Amino acid sequence: MKPNDPASAAPQPAPKASVLLVDDEKPLLDVFTAALSPIFEITTAANAREADFILQKKTFKVVVADHLMPGGNGMNFLVRAREEFPHMQRVLVTGYMKPEMLLRSVNEAALFRYLLKPVSMAELTKVVRDAAKAHDLSVAMAE
Repeated sequence: MKPNDPASAAPQPAPKASVLLVDDEKPLLDVFTAALSPIFEITTAANAREADFILQKKTFKVVVADHLMPGGNGMNFLVRAREEFPHMQRVLVTGYMKPEMLLRSVNEAALFRYLLKPVSMAELTKVVRDAAKAHDLSVAMAE
C-alpha cells in the first residue's frame, strides 16, 4: 500500500484490554473466559501463586480473583497486587456475605467491586468494563 492510500489511514481497532482471572475452579474460569473473551484479552491463573508469577510477566487493566482458593487467599493476593500495581483495578468474587469481611476487603485491597456468587455474566461483563475504564482514568490522572 502507498502511504497516501486511504485504506492505510483507516483507524485500527483499539487493542483489547487485558484481564487476569484467578480461580481454582476450572469450570468457573471457563465460563468467565467465554463471557469476557469477546471484549477483553483474557489470561487465567488457577491460584494466587500462579497469578503472582503472571503479573511479573504481563500488564493487566483488571484482575478478577476468587476469595477462597487452596494455596493462597484471593484477598491477600489482591492486597499484594494493589501495592505493586496501583492502577490495576481489583475485583473480588466471593461466596461469603459477611459484611465485616467485605468491608475489610474493600478497604485493604482498594477493591473496585466485589461480586457475590453466583455471578451473572451480564454483571461480570459490566463490572469488568467499568473497571477497565477506571484503570484508564487512574493512569490518565497520574500523568
